[in-house]
Amino acid sequence: MAGETISMLGTWMQVMAQGWVVAGLTASAFTLGLMNLASGLPMLLLTTWGGVLADRLDKRRILLATQVVQIAIAAWIGWLVHCGTVSVWHLIAAGFILGASAAFEMPAAAALVPELVTREQLRSAIAVDRSIFHATRLAGPAFGGLLMSILGTASAFFANATSFLAMIVALLTLPPRTAGSAEEEAQRQTGMREGWNYVRGDAPTRTMLMLLASITVCISPFFMIMMPLYSRYVLRIPASEHGILMGSSGLGAFAGSLWLLRIAVPRRVAYMRGAIVTVVVCMAALSLAQNLSEAMAAMILLTAGTSTIFGLANTIVQERAPNAIRGRVSALAGLSFFGVLPFSGLFMTKFADLVGLRPAMGAAALCFGALATVLLYRHHCACARQPQAPEPAASPLIAER
Repeated sequence: MAGETISMLGTWMQVMAQGWVVAGLTASAFTLGLMNLASGLPMLLLTTWGGVLADRLDKRRILLATQVVQIAIAAWIGWLVHCGTVSVWHLIAAGFILGASAAFEMPAAAALVPELVTREQLRSAIAVDRSIFHATRLAGPAFGGLLMSILGTASAFFANATSFLAMIVALLTLPPRTAGSAEEEAQRQTGMREGWNYVRGDAPTRTMLMLLASITVCISPFFMIMMPLYSRYVLRIPASEHGILMGSSGLGAFAGSLWLLRIAVPRRVAYMRGAIVTVVVCMAALSLAQNLSEAMAAMILLTAGTSTIFGLANTIVQERAPNAIRGRVSALAGLSFFGVLPFSGLFMTKFADLVGLRPAMGAAALCFGALATVLLYRHHCACARQPQAPEPAASPLIAER
């Protein structure tokens, strides 16, 4: 937990710093979308392979290798920023390499958490993991903005490179996975088809992945890609206040992830509906905000809603996933976000360039509300179904649950 906390602090510091660097290099939202596409394409192409390897190999070794790659890239970009020679193509190349690394890191990390706890503890473990993620998302941009104001922008990249060492130490302390039955181990050696068949056959999992994809299409491009432009050219605030705004997004997301611990299974539908309404209203409010205070209030509630949706959806997916194909199911869950974001980012950034950032945000809020409502209605609120421990054999994976 300590290693992940330190590493994620560094990651969010770099995310904030890189967004600020990019906004200084270009005022085009479409260029930001292209950069996001560069990191997303390798994830789209390689994540399923990452899921297969996460089931077959030692997840710790996969994660150790990806940490080394991220250290090298953070140090490289930090040096370019320090020398004043960084350009858009450097960041595109770095994004492509990091995207390839993340394609193997994401399914391995998502599938590792359930291996460290019992199935009964899984919901709490995922909530704690999400809390760490969002708590560092709160603190990271604030620390990054402070560090940048004192030591310069490059310092945030160097701090991130150093922070990965804590994660490496933590991974080295974890024991290897306990071997399962002969049948389960044989199933681990099968291909990606088993993962696809399981998702197609399990209605609650399928519904959750479609919901994640809908929020990724409509909402995520704005607060994950275009917020530096929103701060610079809509609110017209300096880097320090941009860090505060991004930190407020972490506050809302952290509150939403903690709330997951209190949501009982029968109440999931009600909270999911409430979170959807919150996201729609607060996205519209963000599009109308006139100053930092108004934007912060909207951002806190918006990210609390998105965190609740992402947290509930991922909990349902992981609760239901069979151990032998958990890496492949995690890969598909990741693709519903990382595989969709490059294209939704490209479309939404171009849309924002054409109609303006404020109108684009308002239209996206309405679109997400319609999609999410249809999904929950048509699929009979599958998120409320009680999870069952799936059988390890291959045959039940394609049956409707």
